[in-house]
Amino acid sequence: MRAAMRRRGLSALALASPENVHYLLGLDHLGHFAFTLLVLPRSGPPVLVARRMERRTLRDQVPHVRHALYGDGRDPARVAAQELARACTGGATVGVEEQSMAFPPAVLARIRGLLPELRWTDCSALPARLRRIKSPAETALVRRAAEISGIAMRAALATADVGVSERVVAAQAQRAMTEAGGQQPGFVPLIRSTSRLGQEHVTWGDHTIAPGEGLFVELSGCVHRYHAPMSRTVHCSAPPAGAREAAAAAFAGLAAARGALVPGVRTGEVYAAWAGAVAGVTGRRPRRHHCGYLTGAGFPPSWVGGGPVLGIRAGGGTRVRAGMVFHLMSWVELPAGYVVSDTALVGESGCELLTGTPDGPPGLLAPRPGDAVPDH
Repeated sequence: MRAAMRRRGLSALALASPENVHYLLGLDHLGHFAFTLLVLPRSGPPVLVARRMERRTLRDQVPHVRHALYGDGRDPARVAAQELARACTGGATVGVEEQSMAFPPAVLARIRGLLPELRWTDCSALPARLRRIKSPAETALVRRAAEISGIAMRAALATADVGVSERVVAAQAQRAMTEAGGQQPGFVPLIRSTSRLGQEHVTWGDHTIAPGEGLFVELSGCVHRYHAPMSRTVHCSAPPAGAREAAAAAFAGLAAARGALVPGVRTGEVYAAWAGAVAGVTGRRPRRHHCGYLTGAGFPPSWVGGGPVLGIRAGGGTRVRAGMVFHLMSWVELPAGYVVSDTALVGESGCELLTGTPDGPPGLLAPRPGDAVPDH
């Protein structure tokens, strides 16, 4: 990060996303609802501006960092401005994470108002670019998270049945996830009937699974904030018209995206492979805005990480590189709603799915990638 700062002529960086603070310092707690700011000077120890109540957590987790604390009722912008002034001389340039949800515009405006002599530039995308390629240590955490994802998915699918409520399925998935060693993920498991499939980020309620109705389950294990999402759509009785075709299209799309996801290709090429495979089954070009996105470290309310999210979209120009981790998502809307997704690691010569379809109870429409869709 400091090498990137030198190339850009930055005297300091001001980063607020929990993911970036975690990535650079190792801080892992849920206190980011109170304003927290990493001030990274070009040299010397990093400084963490944080609520005084978190002092013991900071002392234990990040003792190598200088702590600049503010009390309840005090303005954190003043503390942040003091630390930035200490790191910079007059006329210096500060890189700011302007697009982070964790950096309120009003706080940033007050900091800038207190330091009129400094220049400011938006560096929101810089940390995300540096985090795109996972180290071997990060990859090991994602693999462990993928194991937990599979355990939780098996629990969810084993519980799902006609007459069972979404809430009961969610309880078993979360129990299995926690017992397997997972921590709180960025998203709770997203569990809902296919009648509400289009409500993208809605999760379980008291609804009971009805005959012919599908159940959508999307979840991720989490280990040291690293995630490995996966999703499945299941039917516990005879599926409705169009479900078999939609399932075949979804799995064909996932296989095509996996095959295309190799180092050197553009993300738009991966999307084209996915869309072409879906259209080859359904005869309809899918209109979904993406078929996957980068994932890794994440804090609530998301598992995709802070700042701009790199999606696999139509016409995307980003080069795929070894070490990237994507949530490959094959979401088919016609002739029926059906979704399947897995976490994929890009290797030197191809793509490896870290999650897999667990075996469920008889009657579930949830085949393994490449398998024929069952008749039941």
